[in-house]
Amino acid sequence: MATSKFFAIAFRNLARNGRRTFLTALAVALGLVVVMAMSSLIEGMVSTMVADSIRISTGHVQVRNINYDVDNISLLSQDLLQNPEAWKTQAEALPEVQSAAPVLWSGGLLSTPGESVGIQIVGIDPDDAFFQPVRQGIVAGQFLQTDDRGQILVGKMLADQMEITVGQRVSLAASNANGEGQEGVFIVAGLVDTGFPSIDQHRVILPLAQAQSFSGVGNRFSSLILTLHDEADAPQVAALFASPDTQALTWEDLNSLILSSVKNGLIFYYVLYGIVFLAVAVLIANTLLMSVFARAREIGILASLGMNRRQITGLFLVEGILLALLGIAIGLVLGLGVVAYMTYVGISVPAETAAMVEGFTMGTTIKGGFAPVQFVVLSLLLLVIVSLVSLYPASYAARMEPVEALHHAL
Repeated sequence: MATSKFFAIAFRNLARNGRRTFLTALAVALGLVVVMAMSSLIEGMVSTMVADSIRISTGHVQVRNINYDVDNISLLSQDLLQNPEAWKTQAEALPEVQSAAPVLWSGGLLSTPGESVGIQIVGIDPDDAFFQPVRQGIVAGQFLQTDDRGQILVGKMLADQMEITVGQRVSLAASNANGEGQEGVFIVAGLVDTGFPSIDQHRVILPLAQAQSFSGVGNRFSSLILTLHDEADAPQVAALFASPDTQALTWEDLNSLILSSVKNGLIFYYVLYGIVFLAVAVLIANTLLMSVFARAREIGILASLGMNRRQITGLFLVEGILLALLGIAIGLVLGLGVVAYMTYVGISVPAETAAMVEGFTMGTTIKGGFAPVQFVVLSLLLLVIVSLVSLYPASYAARMEPVEALHHAL
């Protein structure tokens, strides 16, 4: 029998049971939409979260003293770099470097008459381009100036929690480089909302000179954050600064937690893909089996007229493939709509929830991403699985004897 005849008969059989065909194809489509949405979410998380972390927090390369441990936020002289101006000038002389921002980190306690909260104290160069997101995030008051004294920036969410307003005096307590406790009173110059509550809620920002004076480290700093024109140059630039006295970390090293978490999470997503595809496959097999039982008389007649088992198997296999193709077509249309919404609008996350996610640069909106290659692979994989599953009802129909099939239909 010609291939065109197979498709014509298969199409007629699917059209004859239009409601069942539509519902089954819709189930296939929804399965594809689910896996496309998950794939888009993974793509968006990897690209967006890493890009935001580089832009807001880590930069492409960080240069530190070989002894510095970021988890301890040490202020000891042997753990810090010295002379930030010289390091900045040296770094920005490289053609690959867009900006070099010295920063000083320390831990402290922010207090008002009614509440005290542990925070990170960050000393920055207000004129450096790397801190432009902080400047743009000012929602009340004003940004810092290089020569400001006694002024700090507070995250908007932290300020709301502690009922802090612009112009209010707050107390900042911390240990200095000698391990001695000290306390200072600062005026809140502005409130910052960068869109990343997990960062804004846990830090206050001072001009670098003020932070150095307050912590007693002299002309030292914790890290030099480099922003490059091309992130692909990160290993090369890091190699230029690596020495027995310094460590140079690339953006991949600095964002290893995000990258490893996403990589480990892929296993969970693949399991979900398998569950969705398995459910769709079972549904297709069930639909075709119902079709076999409902058309037992027709199968018997076809067999008695000379259609062999291979042809009957092929007929039902083609029906399964057509059903899968219809579902995949609908799924791609619906799925691309869902992906477009996730990519351009995103999923809103409450600020309180985002603030609880430590170690990740998570904003209040999670956006997806377009992954056309993955979408094609998922569609083909679904087609292959459905085709394989269709072999069982197809072979079952082919094994029915003509007399038995006609007797079963009566």
